[in-house]
Amino acid sequence: MDAKITTHQAQEDARNDAIQIWLNGKLVPKAEAVVSVYDSGFMLGDGVWEGLRLYDGVWAFLDEHLDRLFEAAKAIDLEIGLNRADLASAIEETRVANEMETDAHARLMITRGVKVRPFQHPSLSRSGPTVTIIMEHSKPSMPRPIQLSTVPHIRGLPMSQDPKLNSHSKLNCVLACIAAEKAGADEALMLDVNGFVNTTNACNFFVVKKGAVWTSTGDYCMNGITRQKVIDLCRTNNIPVFERNFSLVDTYSSDEAFLTGTFGAQTPVAKIDGRQIGSSEMGPVTEQIRGLYKDLIATHVAKHKS
Repeated sequence: MDAKITTHQAQEDARNDAIQIWLNGKLVPKAEAVVSVYDSGFMLGDGVWEGLRLYDGVWAFLDEHLDRLFEAAKAIDLEIGLNRADLASAIEETRVANEMETDAHARLMITRGVKVRPFQHPSLSRSGPTVTIIMEHSKPSMPRPIQLSTVPHIRGLPMSQDPKLNSHSKLNCVLACIAAEKAGADEALMLDVNGFVNTTNACNFFVVKKGAVWTSTGDYCMNGITRQKVIDLCRTNNIPVFERNFSLVDTYSSDEAFLTGTFGAQTPVAKIDGRQIGSSEMGPVTEQIRGLYKDLIATHVAKHKS
């Protein structure tokens, strides 16, 4: 059995021991970046977050990430207390303080703040919100394609906890990942409420069949920014792409499979439920999409630097 890896596998970097973290308007050393046990994020998972990737001094698709963050905050009735320019300035302040130029990852987290009593009602959160930016030197290190296992945990209905939200409440995905690990896989493949293939516990999921790219309808998965970029790249480069319902039977017989996410961009999949996918290595369509995405990032960086 290969050693376990994750879609967020990164090289060890000693510089991360001395990073500065932005916490409620101040930069503080990593060891001092603490929040109250009464914080609603710690107590209830009450908050939203975004992950950002740094390429040559530019945060990729920052505007779209901020759009998604503010939409999520509005959806859960959380007042961020900062506008877009304030948040962008805080991200840049943290980058400069940590002397980061490329191969860095940021996690922007916002909770409803500190409660006066340890109970659920949001009116008890009277001090806040809590706003944090964790920024690390983080270069992806994937020694092999990922292995997935289908799990019983599903992506649920929007009236319970909308899977499109980047919510701090990630227990469902954590349990899915645990189930996959116990099955001998690296991460979990999750179905939707109708039994169709949806997403993994951490990333969006794609298959390639006879040169065409398939992904879920998007009804029950995170509205991934990298996911949408891949769909757009396929459409503009004459690669057939379909957002559709498909089953595990369709998945097992696919020629290629890959995951998308801000951290790893496109991660190839070798096996699903013990079944080899294609050659078990990165396939030609995945490789083409990865190249197109790298070109997109380069164009994006050049535009923002100019």
